Amino acid sequence: MKSAVNYARKGLSVVPMQGKKPMIKFADMDPMTEEEIIEFWSEYPNANIAVRTTSFFVIDVDVHNGAKGIQSFKSIGHDEWFKDTLVQRTASGGYHYFFMKPSGLNITQAINFMDGIDIKAHVNNYVLMAPSQINGNCYEFLNHKPIQTPCDELVRFIQSRQKPIYQMADFGKLNTEKTATTELFETIVNGLGDEGGRNDRLASFCGGLLFRNVEPTEVLSLAHIANSNTLIPLDDTEVERTVESMVKKEIRRREAYYGGHSRFE
Repeated sequence: MKSAVNYARKGLSVVPMQGKKPMIKFADMDPMTEEEIIEFWSEYPNANIAVRTTSFFVIDVDVHNGAKGIQSFKSIGHDEWFKDTLVQRTASGGYHYFFMKPSGLNITQAINFMDGIDIKAHVNNYVLMAPSQINGNCYEFLNHKPIQTPCDELVRFIQSRQKPIYQMADFGKLNTEKTATTELFETIVNGLGDEGGRNDRLASFCGGLLFRNVEPTEVLSLAHIANSNTLIPLDDTEVERTVESMVKKEIRRREAYYGGHSRFE
């Protein structure tokens, strides 16, 4: 509770977590007040703490499940870009480098910015903070430095690896019609949407791919990619369960249409 209140006093938007899963709805909502934080942690004293990446962004160097974040980070070759800002070690042994969002520049969310490195920057994204714990392992600050604005060289490096953003007003001059196939492609990149509709969106996504003769194994891979690009992703087991359910549904549809024969059997 004390840590959560301290984060709020520093102007950060606190989100209580059960493990890595938010315990409240927070997207596009006002930050919790000190009174709300005290009331919540009085009832759930072991809740983890996350803060939304509103005024700052995080370079997330991941080592979980064999991720190669450390190797990618070393390949950048500019330790001086990161030495003067706040850093924490994650529960899995990775690192979070915190930077203020530069005024007048757009640092965007970038999943898989490099192999094993994400940039968390969306106002409705979040990072877990010390002293949160996952499986008995703690998040821990490695220094107590203030969050710095990134140097110009780091900003240019980030922007050089991010995709250019084109104005839809110009693109729309060519074609403004979107098809169901268009939406499938965009779902892979944009994710499954908000919490309330993720399962339905995933089922529709899988059904659309199967209907277009995408093999079930590829559907599962694409479903995991779309889920990884979702702000608050579903559990992997839930993704797999939904894909399996939609494959079975497609088998039944094809059996009815083709007279009892399905190419998935």
